[in-house]
Amino acid sequence: MKILAIDTSNNTLGVSILNGNTIAGEFITNVKKNHSVRAMPAIEQLMKDCEMKPKELDKIVVAKGPGSYTGVRIGVTIAKTLAWTLNIPISGVSSLKVLAMNGKYFDGYIVPLFDGRRGQIFTGLYEWKNNELVCVKEDRLVQSSEFAEELLQLERPVLFIGNDIDIHRETLQTILGEQAVFADVTQQNPRPSALAFLGSLAAEENVHEFVPEYLRLAEAEANWIQQQKQAGENLEKDGM
Repeated sequence: MKILAIDTSNNTLGVSILNGNTIAGEFITNVKKNHSVRAMPAIEQLMKDCEMKPKELDKIVVAKGPGSYTGVRIGVTIAKTLAWTLNIPISGVSSLKVLAMNGKYFDGYIVPLFDGRRGQIFTGLYEWKNNELVCVKEDRLVQSSEFAEELLQLERPVLFIGNDIDIHRETLQTILGEQAVFADVTQQNPRPSALAFLGSLAAEENVHEFVPEYLRLAEAEANWIQQQKQAGENLEKDGM
């Protein structure tokens, strides 16, 4: 099976092609530039380098979030368009689970994280069991201090992975002490080849019904809901 994997969900732009059990090619950059402009040229160049034509692909895999609202949307849109145009299956994989793959062989829990602003993190809890990455706690958006308190009760080493760990390092280390382990720079970026591998095992989804997992409303949508709530409260006051 020939799989094209796409990840634009965060700062890292990653594209990979998996040909059976072989990584045919992989492209990664970790720069804050416009993924909407750079993603398709990266895909086209990788396909060219791997001497592969789009019609040879058997499946499209995409990192479906959480992460940057715009970044997630770009990757999912490209993936859905390719899957629909080529009439091949699509599979989505948690962006956090892809990052957690970097913690393979760690003897303890694995916590991938992306900064969610205002002291929050997008995160989940993972563990390697029988050579398989298992989700222990589902992905969510949570205060880093609150999540650290939960992890403290587990009484096992916890490996934190991600480019944003330094933002929350002080909070996590203060609460967890020696229980907290922080990944080095070689482990902090999600690998599109890991995404391709996870996607090869993931269930196929209906391309028309496939949706991202933001874990948080877009700011404009959240503001609109707040405005509607405030308007309703004002109406109730006026009616009293």
